[in-house]
Amino acid sequence: MRTALTIAGSDSSGGAGIQADLKTMSGFGVYGMSVITAVTAQNTLGITRIRQIEPEMIEAQIDSVFTDIYPDSVKLGMLGDKEAVAAAARKLKEYGAGNVVLDPVMASTSGSRLLEKEAIEIMKEELLPLADLVTPNLPEAEALTGMKIRTREEMEQAAGILGKFCPGVLIKGGHMAGGPSPCAQAEDVLYTHGKHLWFSAPFLVTSNTHGTGCTLSSAIASCLALGYSLEESVKLGKQYLTAALSSCLNLGRGNGPLRHFAFTPPQS
Repeated sequence: MRTALTIAGSDSSGGAGIQADLKTMSGFGVYGMSVITAVTAQNTLGITRIRQIEPEMIEAQIDSVFTDIYPDSVKLGMLGDKEAVAAAARKLKEYGAGNVVLDPVMASTSGSRLLEKEAIEIMKEELLPLADLVTPNLPEAEALTGMKIRTREEMEQAAGILGKFCPGVLIKGGHMAGGPSPCAQAEDVLYTHGKHLWFSAPFLVTSNTHGTGCTLSSAIASCLALGYSLEESVKLGKQYLTAALSSCLNLGRGNGPLRHFAFTPPQS
């Protein structure tokens, strides 16, 4: 059985973070394992409290996984602070982790900050070079590149900048599609091997968007663990996310969660 590890924060409402990652991995028939970097008190209305896990404990969790059930892929989500970023980077380098997908989580759907500003440069310098793919949304891509992104051309330019640090870059354009003038299509750009490849999906007008970034990155990591190419993994990941978004799971009074078992992935 193929295995995947998620290194991320816990969501007490089950819609994002570790919980969304493990549901997604199970949806692809992959055995999911977890390293918890932070514990959050949150629900669909927002986050009320965050407790960061000390870096020594993060490292100990990673040691426990890699020395027993070596993962076929690794997904990184909420890390929280520079110490956690550095700890994850040290251990992934030590164990030579492969098929690493980095979701540079900086803020929650409800707007809570989930990554210290001081951690961004450390992420670029120490963690991005260890990743096979980084999956920022537009605000995250702007923070990582220092540029404003308003057009497809600027998305490609930003992807090229990040491509100097990481061999694969997927910039998600959902914020652009859902902006002041909503578009019919949400478009993401994948930059790898010096080429840009665009992926389009219907832009779904829904309040059930809690955990979308976590879900997509975990889906891609699951597909990489199953042996799909990077392009195939992104394509399948987006199909999975579209199905999870469009399945009308209405829970909570805010940004509701996704239906993580709405998509039947193909047999690899």
